[in-house]
Amino acid sequence: MNIHEYQGKELLKHYGVAVLEGHVAWTPEEAEAAARKLPGPVYVVKSQIHAGGRGAGRFADDPDGKGGVRLARSPEEVRAAAEAMIGHTLVTKQTGAAGKRVNRVYVEAGCDIKRELYLSLLIDRSTARVTIMASTEGGMEIEEVAEHHPEKIMRVAVDPASGWSDFYARRLAFSLGLTGKQVGTFGRFLASMYKAFIALDCAIVEINPLVVTGAGEIVALDAKVSFDDNALYRHPDIEKLRDESEEDAKELEAAKYSLNYVTLDGTIGCMVNGAGLAMATMDIIKLYGGSPANFLDVGGGATKERVTAAFKIILSDPNVEGILVNIFGGIMRCDVIAEGVVAAAREVSLSVPLVVRLEGTNVALGKEIMAKSGLPIISADDLADAAEKVVKAVKEAA
Repeated sequence: MNIHEYQGKELLKHYGVAVLEGHVAWTPEEAEAAARKLPGPVYVVKSQIHAGGRGAGRFADDPDGKGGVRLARSPEEVRAAAEAMIGHTLVTKQTGAAGKRVNRVYVEAGCDIKRELYLSLLIDRSTARVTIMASTEGGMEIEEVAEHHPEKIMRVAVDPASGWSDFYARRLAFSLGLTGKQVGTFGRFLASMYKAFIALDCAIVEINPLVVTGAGEIVALDAKVSFDDNALYRHPDIEKLRDESEEDAKELEAAKYSLNYVTLDGTIGCMVNGAGLAMATMDIIKLYGGSPANFLDVGGGATKERVTAAFKIILSDPNVEGILVNIFGGIMRCDVIAEGVVAAAREVSLSVPLVVRLEGTNVALGKEIMAKSGLPIISADDLADAAEKVVKAVKEAA
């Protein structure tokens, strides 16, 4: 689960991470009032969306204008900047062409920036450890740094047996070229950041840029905080921070039925049981010249109602031109899948080609249910046959 920058900063501040003073605003009037609470004379107005690259982004109705992060030198300029952002669609590298609507802005105090660094904590699955990443190339996207200057990224994995040690911070501080009191300040900053990461069950905490001020202080100028969904039951207060307007409506609906669904940009909808089988299904669709419209794992114990809901979610995507159902019945029974598919197809008046491949428990019964349904369901013998048939059916229907 992702949250907004201002929410992340509030959480990190609670654990002792140094952030600048700021206030969220939902209207231009609130933005001006927020600025009057800050010392000035420089303010920063930041669009709050779940995407990076806001400063370099452009608003859809003003492509030649300024981006989603703007400097202002008076409360009146803050109001004007907020008026240009709130209610408008910001397009960045991470939003795609559709962009994201800005519903709120964060008005923050200005900062005397001497240096910009990069700092993040994440779970490195290759080592199964919390890993600290740091770079002197703050302000840049870390992917670009990794591609063009990999030698400028420092990584330190925290030993889970011994836990946090100030040694990690000192090692990184020297690598970043910090000197004098900056080393100790950085050590306290990173220790607080690690404490927050562990306590909140974070998936990633990214500070980009992390700035060294003219006075030698270490401050988080930005904050991206993401949480492990599987641990949210331990943090009901954090779950309340979820902004559903920033999430895909189909993915939200899928979550209500405990379905694992991710929207993609293809034209062939997929319904599969098991994450590995779902990945293989998407791969083979590509192999036969098609493109998957989604990842959808209905799980091993799905009911008829969940299957019906999954089918409806797939069809709610206007880009879907065909559907491939690929089920291997182990725990999941093929007849349950068949009943769900038939029920959903009837309810939504199926208008795109549907290819179904069933194998495993009660497969004969499942095929019988579909055959007697009277619906134009195309049966497939194996995965390759299914992929070939759905791609062909979509092309013929185009």
